[in-house]
This record gives sequence, structure tokens and C-alpha cells, in this order.
Amino acid sequence: MPIVVPDYRAPRWMAGAHMQTIFSAKVCKTPKVQYRRERWDTPDDDFIDVDWATPEPADPKTPVLVHFHGLEGSSHSHYALALMDETIRRGWRGCVAHFRSCSGEINRQIRTYHGGDIDEMEWILRTVKSRYPEAPLYAVGVSLGGNQLCLLCGKRPKVAKELLEAGVSIAAPVDLVAGSNLLKQGFNRIYSEVFLNSLIPKVLKKMDMHPELNKIIDREAIEKCVNFYDFDSLFTAPVHGFKNAMDYWTKCSAKPWLKYVEIPLLVL
Repeated sequence: MPIVVPDYRAPRWMAGAHMQTIFSAKVCKTPKVQYRRERWDTPDDDFIDVDWATPEPADPKTPVLVHFHGLEGSSHSHYALALMDETIRRGWRGCVAHFRSCSGEINRQIRTYHGGDIDEMEWILRTVKSRYPEAPLYAVGVSLGGNQLCLLCGKRPKVAKELLEAGVSIAAPVDLVAGSNLLKQGFNRIYSEVFLNSLIPKVLKKMDMHPELNKIIDREAIEKCVNFYDFDSLFTAPVHGFKNAMDYWTKCSAKPWLKYVEIPLLVL
């Protein structure tokens, strides 16, 4: 995979990754996008919500772009709005596939989503492809969704080649161990706090919906979580079949699988 040196240079007054991240999310003007929502029943008797950017093109052969958002993101995240606005401008068909419990409603089953859930991603892409079989299909993943996309393309290269023309992964933690460790350090801890302030209430609601979770999850410990090692060890790992956080991060990191990718994949 060739390494391309970008020609982008940040303005001098916006030096540093933190400034660029916060400014784009909180200050930059985001486009207004109108969505048409569809609810899809999943094979395990759950649901996901897919938001289609409108207006939608009439031609079924128009290129389709499926967006997979980041951790606790949605179709209303600033980067999703920007991407969907661009698909409309280009005359493409675009949609945002929400991870479970990220569309505004807690999903039904005990499981939620995680960085390596390529089964769900493949099912979503196959569903879109079956609806528009003659249209070129593209995928863009951001952050956690980007790791998932890279993992799918590397771990199931034939599947990716069958379904996708190309993919783009943006700001993805393809090494989940390194990424999670960084979130424990310095200013990065503010991002952990933001994510956990969204994740923990969802877990508590999930425990109320499924009392059997109280047998495997320490509610008091979840409420006190301040980093992802604890959260993923207490919830993500046991609920999704991993031994602990390190087992989850190691098995679901896309980095070791990138060398097996067969489709055009831009990793930013």
C-alpha cells in the first residue's frame, strides 16, 4: 500500500491536532441535510436505523456511498453531515448506517456495537447492494467505523471486492491498544470523558432492560468508569464474547490486516 504525503497544511493559528479537532466539531458551520429514515430488522431480531440523504437520485445506477460513523456518532455528527452534503452535490445516493443504539433509541438485544463488528457491516453493505445491484458501491468509515471498514477489507478481502468499488477510512484507530492508551494521557482524557458520558447511561439503560446483565456486569464499577480499559473490560468484552479489553483490542485492530486488502482503500 503506497504512502502518499498530503499537501494539506493547517493554518498557523490552528496548529495542533486538538485545536483542529475541536474547531471543526464545535465552531465550523455544518451543512443542513434532510434525511429519510429507514429501520431495518437485523437477523438476530434487533434493528438498525439507516438515514438516507435527500433529495435522492431517481436513477438506480447512481453511485451509492454508505457512511459508518465513529464512536457514539450519528447521521447528525458534523463529519457525517459534511459527507452527505457532498454526496448530494455530486448527485450520488448517500446514507448513514447507525451502529446499534446510536440513532436515538436503545437497541433491543443485549449486544450493542464494537470496533470489530464486521459481521454487521457486511450485512449492511450486502443489503444496500441487493437494493441497488447495478450501482457502484463505496464506503467511508470515520474513527471506529474506519477501523471496522479496514478490518472488513483486510480480513474478508474477497467479500470487500465483491461488494465495494473502493473505501475510505478517516482518523481510524487501526491499533486499538495504542489508541485506547493515548486516550488515558494528558488532554486526550477529555475525549474519553465525552465518550463515556454518552456510553455509560446507555449501558445502565441496557441493564434495566435486561436484568440478567446484572449477573455479569458490576453496575457500580460501570458508573465509576473513567477510561476505556475499565469500560471495555467491564462491558464491551463480556457482552461481545471477548476475555477482557486487551483481548478485544488485539483481535479487533485492523492494522495487522491492512496488507491483505485488495480493493482501493484510502486510509487518512
